[in-house]
Amino acid sequence: MSAAFRPAIQHSITDPIAADMDAVNTVIRYQLHSEVPLVNQIAEYIISAGGKRVRPALVLLVANAHGYTGSHHHMLAAVIEFIHTATLLHDDVVDESSLRRGRQTANALFGNAASVLVGDFVYSRAFQMMVSVDDMRVMQILADATNVIAEGEVLQLLNMHDPDVTEERYLQVIRCKTAKLFEAAAQLGALVAGADAAAISAAAEYGRSLGTAFQLIDDVLDYSGNANDIGKNVGDDLREGKPTLPLIYLLQHGTPDQRNLVRACIENGDEQQFEAVLHAITTSGALDYTKREAEKAAHRASEAIAKLSDSQFKDSLLELCAFAVDRNH
Repeated sequence: MSAAFRPAIQHSITDPIAADMDAVNTVIRYQLHSEVPLVNQIAEYIISAGGKRVRPALVLLVANAHGYTGSHHHMLAAVIEFIHTATLLHDDVVDESSLRRGRQTANALFGNAASVLVGDFVYSRAFQMMVSVDDMRVMQILADATNVIAEGEVLQLLNMHDPDVTEERYLQVIRCKTAKLFEAAAQLGALVAGADAAAISAAAEYGRSLGTAFQLIDDVLDYSGNANDIGKNVGDDLREGKPTLPLIYLLQHGTPDQRNLVRACIENGDEQQFEAVLHAITTSGALDYTKREAEKAAHRASEAIAKLSDSQFKDSLLELCAFAVDRNH
């Protein structure tokens, strides 16, 4: 497998789909090509940065778990990765991020305009690819997902610097912005395998809950992780004035001084108070609470696929639930 597409998740999870991941890598390399050199340069830069590759792996694992033996899942996994890549390019511009996956972001290296425009290219290429599958249900799932993700981005923008964001409002952002693409990936895996409506619905629940668990642990790692492990700057959420679940919990359960501190930091995007905020959310139990909520979401995911026939692919899907909450990156 190409080093550029080796998943940063346990090999025990991805070993059963190693050959499929190689095939997806081939599709990605072919479909990224453009006659415009800058498109090739930026697209290659962001794709080769690696990442956990959970979303394309979901397509492959779910399809195989339902007994699929064709090759359409390779194209669909690549489509999912392209959509994710496009959102990263756009997100980093919106968030003014400088570090992702341990490297400079594309916007930091190439500029905002180039990153946005190449993100548009990757998005549109994904739609060209999904049309080639020639299945209206596939196009509906992916078109709906990209629209919901865009809504999630706007919802998050509205929540920025707002210390009055509720837990429910925040979870709505997670469902739209993060969990929706996980949901679509799992759905596509079941759909391409010819699963019935109940199985496709179960796959969607699995992906939705798994994506929620992943995002909640990302929230924890933004305060407790190591920049070298998580591949981005610790404290970015605070710098951006982003009210994630640990902060929301602290605003509800902290002391008056802690609540005042966090409220001011969210309103002003003040990362200078990071150590004080970290101490507050650690001693208040905010990180523990967020991890427990992630564990609940991961449990819902595992329950959703309980009826799947036993296989190495089901084992990997269940192991992915554990990885979602136990990881350090």
